[in-house]
Amino acid sequence: MRWILVVAALIALTLAVFALWPGVDLAVAHVFYDRGGFAGHDRLERFGRDFFRVAPFVALAAYIALYALRRAGVAVFWAPTGLGVIFLIATIAIGSGLIVNLGLKDHTHRPRPVHVVDFGGPDAFRPWYRFDGACKANCSFVSGEAASGFWMVAPALLAPPPWRAPAVAGALVFGAAASVLRMAFGGHFLSDVLLGGLISLLVILVARRLLWPKGGP
Repeated sequence: MRWILVVAALIALTLAVFALWPGVDLAVAHVFYDRGGFAGHDRLERFGRDFFRVAPFVALAAYIALYALRRAGVAVFWAPTGLGVIFLIATIAIGSGLIVNLGLKDHTHRPRPVHVVDFGGPDAFRPWYRFDGACKANCSFVSGEAASGFWMVAPALLAPPPWRAPAVAGALVFGAAASVLRMAFGGHFLSDVLLGGLISLLVILVARRLLWPKGGP
């Protein structure tokens, strides 16, 4: 419960900070833009984005495959439980899917950095709380790839205890790297990736509490 409250408090703090000082989003975006424009123009950069975008679904498929193999009687070194598989599917579906992509990105109308006037685009900048931007769908607030990147904490929490702590640390680094790359591409502001990641973490922690109320997995 403590970590649920911590993440909820961080969400509230992030919303407050970027509501009071929305210029922070523009200032951070300028850090990437002012070094010759946003990234994402060459093949290697696009491959990096594809890696971070696809890896969470590869991890999910791998966990489901391990579970299915063990259920079929195949000897595998480790496999998640059925409840663990439900945990993974539910958290990515609710966090990245329902809340972030369906609930926020298609209804907040925030233009992406690459589309705003400050960075050579046609649209006016909007802070996170202004839902009257020019974007019509798949908008900047919040970041879906930050949400799915930080979702990697979910499979890390299912890892065997000796591997769990380093797996969680690696998942957090993965989510942070995916978020930085999206900002470097001009796809999201800092507030977008922070809140996308925090929403995903909150969903994971709440689901873990509900599914394993006595602790675990």
